Amino acid sequence: MQIDSNLLGLIAAACTTLAFVPQVILIWRRRSAEGVSTGMYCVFCFGVFLWLMYGISIKAWPIAINNGITLVLACAVLIMKWRFR
Repeated sequence: MQIDSNLLGLIAAACTTLAFVPQVILIWRRRSAEGVSTGMYCVFCFGVFLWLMYGISIKAWPIAINNGITLVLACAVLIMKWRFR
């Protein structure tokens, strides 16, 4: 059985991107990001930004699109962390 690599990439990217949605919703509902590491999310956002740039540079749209969405979600966590202090 052979799996299309683009399909595999899309499924993997969708899973890792969607994993952030519950965290964003939880922080928004509680109006608290206590326990969320600011340093980890800053480094993570930078890394995801680099993955986004990499995906764009090699025209790998599953990488670029999903990392763009992940970047928005991870930055939302950071913004709420700072806003809900």
